[in-house]
Amino acid sequence: MAHSTLLLACALVVLASSTLASAAIVEHTFHVKNLTIGRLCRQQTITAVNGSLPGPTIRVHEGDTLIVHVFNKSPYNLTIHWHGIFQLLSAWADGPSMITQCPITPGNSYTYKFRIVNQEGTLWWHAHFSMLRATVHGALIIRPRSGHKYPFPKPDKEVPIILGEWWNADIIDVANQAQATGGGPNISDAYTINGRPGDLYPCSQNQTYTLEVEKGKTYLLRIINAALNNQLFFKIANHNFTVVAVDACYTEPYVTDVVVIAPGQTTDVLLKADQPVGSYYMAARAYASAPQIPFDNTTTRGIVVYDGATTANPLMPVLPAFNDNPTAHRFYSNLTGLKDGPQWVPVPLQVDEPMFVTVGLGLDRCPANATCQGLNGQRNSASMNNHSFQAPTSLSLLQAFFFNVGGIFTPDFPDNPPLIFDFTNTALSNDSSLLFAPKRTSVKTLKFNSTVEMILQNTALVALENHPMHVHGFDFHVLAQGFGNFDAARDRQKFNLVNPQRRNTIAVPVGGWAVIRFRANNPGVWFMHCHLDVHLPWGLATAFVVENGPTPSTRLPPPPADLPQC
Repeated sequence: MAHSTLLLACALVVLASSTLASAAIVEHTFHVKNLTIGRLCRQQTITAVNGSLPGPTIRVHEGDTLIVHVFNKSPYNLTIHWHGIFQLLSAWADGPSMITQCPITPGNSYTYKFRIVNQEGTLWWHAHFSMLRATVHGALIIRPRSGHKYPFPKPDKEVPIILGEWWNADIIDVANQAQATGGGPNISDAYTINGRPGDLYPCSQNQTYTLEVEKGKTYLLRIINAALNNQLFFKIANHNFTVVAVDACYTEPYVTDVVVIAPGQTTDVLLKADQPVGSYYMAARAYASAPQIPFDNTTTRGIVVYDGATTANPLMPVLPAFNDNPTAHRFYSNLTGLKDGPQWVPVPLQVDEPMFVTVGLGLDRCPANATCQGLNGQRNSASMNNHSFQAPTSLSLLQAFFFNVGGIFTPDFPDNPPLIFDFTNTALSNDSSLLFAPKRTSVKTLKFNSTVEMILQNTALVALENHPMHVHGFDFHVLAQGFGNFDAARDRQKFNLVNPQRRNTIAVPVGGWAVIRFRANNPGVWFMHCHLDVHLPWGLATAFVVENGPTPSTRLPPPPADLPQC
């Protein structure tokens, strides 16, 4: 007996040491400053990290600790958000301005430090202040820890594909003008693939991304939508994709010839170079579910070139129409999770916090003696459950929570809308009795380890639109999604409680609904907002305050010494 006990103890020591040995500390330094680059026939000054667009790709393994020293040498306030990272017990590193930290002011720095656990796949990092993420962004790739494999055949090569958006203007000027007028920001001038607009734009023949492939080989494309205000269709002429993960969550393999991807989302696809040797365009353009709202209707493209190709005329894919809702819904709703695969989490079946939350646009009163450029001469606005979020200005929400400071937020975000109406009826789009939501810094308080179910219901107020809703700090199961008003008797029968897709950003169908569920097992303050950047300052957001758990290992530690102060 003593001998077997000793063997067990030795085995546990070996297991623990091997686990620790497989985890590393990965360290990066970000110098954020102005950079002047040539795009679309002009020189434009942007804010960039380490002199590149996109910024540096961060590569880690599951279990690693990531340390990033951020030096703000730009003229603007700045924070960095690690989009999709759980930040277990490290909420101070999450990054949204005035939610988990005050911004890093010009000339100052902050070190983000966090451990990456129970996550594998493609995520990304981006600025979370004003519209700076247009050019301050990059890939964050999490591979399985040493000795673990992908749940699909190992690809011959992995390639980040970052889809972006470009303005022929200072992006902060664009944001400030919109804020001053109460209207929407000017639409972008181009889309980009890995920072390059492609040959359909002026002066861009030599600014076209090229992917070289060999016939018969398989490539893992890690696709990221870093655009600010547009969902995108993405295709490669004559090629199919096999989707194997979304938002760093493995999926059942799903074969498609088109990827639909909302801002904030990532999609991992296997591309088999199985076509005749030649050249093929990859292309992306907007999925615009609210076509009455102006949008950038241009197309970015790169080239997939087979080794040995001699043709100078690549084939162009046929992209869906801008408002092809059926194609978008088919892609989004056909994805399922890889049950029992790596990092799989079963659906929690007991719901503690049922919520029905409307998401949509609205208006705010134009001040007296002012001219506003929103609908009906008012200021554009947005809300969730008739609360239009307004960020604090003197202290971050997380500091207020941790240090128990009153007067910063109110814990009264409602579980249900104040009024039930025909949410998706476009005849009500301009009903002034429904359009004006109060500005509030309201949050939803959650007990540690409680399970939240949210029915997200789009409204037709101002306009029907597909809203990509992002939850910080958690992945959630997408139980079902559909069009029209959610009907519990009808639609609960559609819930997938066996192998639903898991995500951190859900594109709520235009004029429709989606149901998500997650367990609040991470203490801190976690932002939830529309990832169409235009809607964030309008107020399409709220936050969850997750209380501490009962043990030291379930309580949020104090902030780091260099946390920026307001």
